[in-house]
Amino acid sequence: MAAHRQLVQRQRIPRNFRDRSNPLEELTADEVFARYRFHPDTIMDLLRRLPDLSSPTQRNIPVPPLLQVLVTLRFLGTGATHILVGDDIKISRSTAGRCIRRVSSLTAELAPQFISFPRGDRARQVMVEFSHISGFPRVLGCIDGTHIRITKPSGPQEADFVNRKQYHSLNVQMVCDPSFKIKSISCNWPGATHDNRIFKMSALCQQFEQGDHDGLLLGDSGYQCRPFLMTPFVNPANESEKRYNNSLCRTRVLIEQTFGFLKKRFQCLYLLRTKPDVAVMYIKAAVTLHNYGIERGEVLEAQQNVVQQVNDVDPCPAGGDGYAMRAHIVRTFFS
Repeated sequence: MAAHRQLVQRQRIPRNFRDRSNPLEELTADEVFARYRFHPDTIMDLLRRLPDLSSPTQRNIPVPPLLQVLVTLRFLGTGATHILVGDDIKISRSTAGRCIRRVSSLTAELAPQFISFPRGDRARQVMVEFSHISGFPRVLGCIDGTHIRITKPSGPQEADFVNRKQYHSLNVQMVCDPSFKIKSISCNWPGATHDNRIFKMSALCQQFEQGDHDGLLLGDSGYQCRPFLMTPFVNPANESEKRYNNSLCRTRVLIEQTFGFLKKRFQCLYLLRTKPDVAVMYIKAAVTLHNYGIERGEVLEAQQNVVQQVNDVDPCPAGGDGYAMRAHIVRTFFS
């Protein structure tokens, strides 16, 4: 019997592993961009920025770091299931899931390097760039929330994630600059939470209240008008207020365009089939990559030359409550 087992072991066929070649060498730059949302040079630069993804052991033929990044970019860019994403590079669904979660987590940790509110000279430059759009003064950012759909979570808080459109989501609040970069993000709030509450509880609101930023945010009528957050007149009473509304809306549309560019590049944000805490990680990773791509000049064709340019305007003094500030801006710049 022992001799028979030894014979079987000698005759055992060795395991054959698929050759995991470098897909970047098999495709043109445009084909790489279409599949992974970035060109090859940018993908290699991203790989260098991330911590070492190599496995400390060669057991079971680990997935090379480059392929770990590619499978993550493929998932974020398409929102496909892990089994479909894994099929692209011939790995199992479970392996693809581990790679996606690991690389997404490490990418989200890079967020402080790419998501920061403008200060100093950069803040002054941002205000000038915003004033070019429609003449609205002292704007540091446009703010709004967007709903990222998720699967129904378990637990007693499930109802909190049902938004006003009656599906489960996270209400993600962002602030953008004139280049469509996202400068602030709050992404861990359930879909039923009101935009104004998210902002009121945010670190950015506290910074404005403490006087850390000398400028304005532009929001829609869902926000409370504050000295540092301008909202439109619901019922403009005269031509000056109508001009104010028009200028505010033409400027604030940048945040809507930013949401569109972000979701077009990272289509996983249309539906994240995971728990809320993991969804938050994927959202942070996507936003970080969105800003990183803009810094690298990796923008969607539709992002170029979107904003109309107009003449510069002089800055407006700060002070007073929200409605007084709004009235001052109307009198000074739109009368």
